[in-house]
Amino acid sequence: MASVSAASPTTGAPRAHDASLRARLGRAAPYILLTPGILWLLIFFIFPTVWMLLISLSSGDIESGFRLTFDTAAYAKALSEFTPQFVNSLTYGSIATISCFLIGFPVAYTIAFRGGRYKNLILFMVIAPFFTSFLIRTLSWKILLGDNGPLLSVIKSLGIVSPDFSVLPSAFSVVAGLTYNFLPFMILPLYVSLEKIDIRLIEASHDLYAGHWGAFRHVTLPLALPGVFAGTLLTFIPALGDYVNADLLGTTTTRMIGNVIQSQFFLIGNYQIPAALSFILMSAILVAVFVYARVLGTEELTG
Repeated sequence: MASVSAASPTTGAPRAHDASLRARLGRAAPYILLTPGILWLLIFFIFPTVWMLLISLSSGDIESGFRLTFDTAAYAKALSEFTPQFVNSLTYGSIATISCFLIGFPVAYTIAFRGGRYKNLILFMVIAPFFTSFLIRTLSWKILLGDNGPLLSVIKSLGIVSPDFSVLPSAFSVVAGLTYNFLPFMILPLYVSLEKIDIRLIEASHDLYAGHWGAFRHVTLPLALPGVFAGTLLTFIPALGDYVNADLLGTTTTRMIGNVIQSQFFLIGNYQIPAALSFILMSAILVAVFVYARVLGTEELTG
């Protein structure tokens, strides 16, 4: 009896140690799983962003090297010389985002509530453009809007417009290209939010004498706001910094800030100004997202 009682504390100690180790591993598991993503962000986002900030505040060039002098001349020049490009980016990005919402919401609504057995087919048609390159999709849009393209050639042959009518290159074609390329980014989040809506809530609103518009305004749209918020961000942010559509579908007067950054970096070799432009654009996006989140009420959307 004495030997058994003396051995019991020693057998209980390893078990307690194992339980404590498992508890510590359980608490550390989320951080271990986050490590690859954190390293990815540090290497490919945080470090380049800090480097660009230092370059924007430095003097020198790529050949002689850069010296950190905290000179803000690049920011002053970026704001004074490239204001029209900032205005173009904000205008085209906003119009394209609104257009994507006006087109994408009926599509997402149809898929969620009227898709039936064709739901997967329609979703595949929405994401099908992603199977081709962004550049090829934009070039295809350029062919479609061309003077001798399948759209204008038919309209001209019917006498609807004059033979010298053209939409390419123009601001309209730039916005059309942005809308086309980023439309799936609006449809998919909207569809996910609408798919989660219990159809009985809409039927209950009709039982309470709400018409179709009243049910949409008081039930469907408020419940779909998380998708509206996500879709707007996924559309507006890349559209604001895009330069391919403005380069292929626009003119020199429709250049966006992305075109300036691209040309300054790769054609002119001036690093300070495009770095400053990138930070100004990033700051503008952060302010716009913050204001937009406050207006919609992010806490209610994520609650």
